[in-house]
Amino acid sequence: MSSFDLSGRTAVVTGASRGLGSFMSKALARAGASLIISARDARDCAETIAEIYSIGGTARAYSLDVRSESSVRAFGQAVNEDVKAVDILVNNAGCNVRKPFLDTSWDDWNTVLETNLRGAFFVTQALAQPMIERGYGRVINIGSMTSVFGFGAIVPYVASRGGVLQMSRALADTLGSHGITVNCLAPGWFRTGQTEVLFQDAEWRDYIVDRIPLKRLGKPTDLDGAVVFLSSEESSYVTGQILLVDGGMTTGAARAADPKP
Repeated sequence: MSSFDLSGRTAVVTGASRGLGSFMSKALARAGASLIISARDARDCAETIAEIYSIGGTARAYSLDVRSESSVRAFGQAVNEDVKAVDILVNNAGCNVRKPFLDTSWDDWNTVLETNLRGAFFVTQALAQPMIERGYGRVINIGSMTSVFGFGAIVPYVASRGGVLQMSRALADTLGSHGITVNCLAPGWFRTGQTEVLFQDAEWRDYIVDRIPLKRLGKPTDLDGAVVFLSSEESSYVTGQILLVDGGMTTGAARAADPKP
């Protein structure tokens, strides 16, 4: 049996009704995992659920608002009662607010940080106790290229993703003695609902592709191998790390060659 085989494992993916969360859920299902996926309204997961079943997988959907303490607690209690112990947690739920620095409001900041950073922390906390008791777990926090470099147009988002990386490192230290690995998976430019407005701009696409050493934008399936690896036995000695899947865009050469400020 392949050590990348996730048969018998249960994986939770938050924010999986669409976008990268949906694609990563399907990748884990193809590797053999049983899926628990979430969105603010579980009914929004119907398409992802159907696609998982169409490839021979199994999945259930739960409602989860990662900005709500009561919702996170209820989600954790329901999942822990239903499956006893989660094997894999992918904290994918996220959002962005694109505004200039001087136009960014207090509420904009809170929306992004509460969703991307605080939500991931407390979902992990809600599901961690059974992992600790069993001595096994894989936690994958979804970051971004902006976990490692700044981008002035989306300061709250960059702050949240930098925080996700540091949180992942701290949780790796906290949970490592319990057999739980914690890593940050950081995608580059992928077309999602959050980035659609950018992708519609042909000049912007050409500019970004020129900065990527592999000379193309990411396809959702480019994350399949990374999320399965970090969920599998093959990553048992990998924790507190960031895995960038960005076509090389965060390399020093690519950044230095940027002609724009």
